[in-house]
Amino acid sequence: MQLMSRITLSAIAMLTASTAFAADYTLALSTSQPLTDPLVIAMQGAKEKIEERTDGQLEVVIYPSSQLGEDNDVLEQIRGGAPIAVLVDAGRLAPFQKELGILSAPYLVDDYTGYAEITASPVYDGWVDELAEASGLRLMNYNWFQGTRQMFTQKEITSPADLSGVRVRTIDAPGWIATINAMGATAAPMAWSEVYSAMQLGAIDGAEAQLTGAYGIKLHEVSTNVAFTNHIQLFTGLVTSDSWFQSLPEDIRTVLDEELAAAGDAATEATVAKLEEVQAEMEAAGVTFNEVDMAPFREATAGVYDELGLAEARAELQPYLGN
Repeated sequence: MQLMSRITLSAIAMLTASTAFAADYTLALSTSQPLTDPLVIAMQGAKEKIEERTDGQLEVVIYPSSQLGEDNDVLEQIRGGAPIAVLVDAGRLAPFQKELGILSAPYLVDDYTGYAEITASPVYDGWVDELAEASGLRLMNYNWFQGTRQMFTQKEITSPADLSGVRVRTIDAPGWIATINAMGATAAPMAWSEVYSAMQLGAIDGAEAQLTGAYGIKLHEVSTNVAFTNHIQLFTGLVTSDSWFQSLPEDIRTVLDEELAAAGDAATEATVAKLEEVQAEMEAAGVTFNEVDMAPFREATAGVYDELGLAEARAELQPYLGN
């Protein structure tokens, strides 16, 4: 990890030096998703608008497919003040601000549209400010919907009992691990870039993922079944260095906030629009999709909130949950 940190810092330093003659500030946008993903396409649109609106004072460089390192490693670079913004789910922020972990908790809302009211609430705003003060991480927005998480496996899954003994890849964050274990599987956290080969070699038996993300790494080539467990609505947000962000002129901060939030909305719309197309292509490749009775999965994961100490946070959000 230390080697990756040095490599990442060197890369950013060279990037900043090479563009200093043209721009006063440089921001690297990091994501685990490939170039073809709706999120990266939305980032590219934001890059153009930000550079245009700031008259080239702020240059944005996009690094897809974890080119700057895995998300947790990039977060550490950001805490050190590196001019990077990484697209992550709130589960990865829970070690720094426990309450934010609830945004990646199982069955928090019935539909992805339920997140808009949550992130517009004063409760959420308070958590974001506390995160910045305690860790130096500034959560700029949280409106990048990547899709609903489903189970990709080699066998049909209809109930938590079917997941017994099944090793399922998940995100390396406490909430995600607790959720997958509670669903009946054995959580196997690993980097997204390693999932395809792990499935192919049998190191894991399945992976929980959103359709667009899974399609981007061709997960349908190494799995035969997808169960619509709908266990987590995967929203993500851009996290940057609070000290770096506050060092920017106010007008540039405003442009950055506005355009990256608009890009999140665009990415969400494009992701939703692409879901049916992706499912159809996976089915054509031989993958079977099946609905499940979600009640047993909801019941199995209900204890995750207490396990993670999020019962109070859930109570605070209750007026904004719409369920």
